[in-house]
Amino acid sequence: MIIIGLAFAVLSALIHVYIFVLESVLWTSPRGRAVFGTTEEGARATRELAFNQGFYNLFLAVTVFAGTALALAGVFEAGAALVYAGAGSMVLAGTVLAATSRDKLRPALIQLAPPLVGVVLLTAGILV
Repeated sequence: MIIIGLAFAVLSALIHVYIFVLESVLWTSPRGRAVFGTTEEGARATRELAFNQGFYNLFLAVTVFAGTALALAGVFEAGAALVYAGAGSMVLAGTVLAATSRDKLRPALIQLAPPLVGVVLLTAGILV
């Protein structure tokens, strides 16, 4: 169960790398504006905020990648701690999005469901 939990955590990290690309690289592009439903003017006005927010998502992904690598390399406790920190933050960020923007429930679930499954399965694997 630990390996499956780590796999879900890595999937979560990949999703957050994609979010980073959308927010920090493609924010003002037609693709980025279509995903987030922003106008060209609105995207230009919020570009710096989105750029910064994208890096938060990237840092969460890097934390999960590093934790997974450590866990698989035999430094399990430190690796699991990093996976819990990164994936747990993803879950909490998705929860905040769902709670504050009801119209963004679908993206919030995309952001929070895979890391939640990863954390639950990792925990179950540790406890067994």
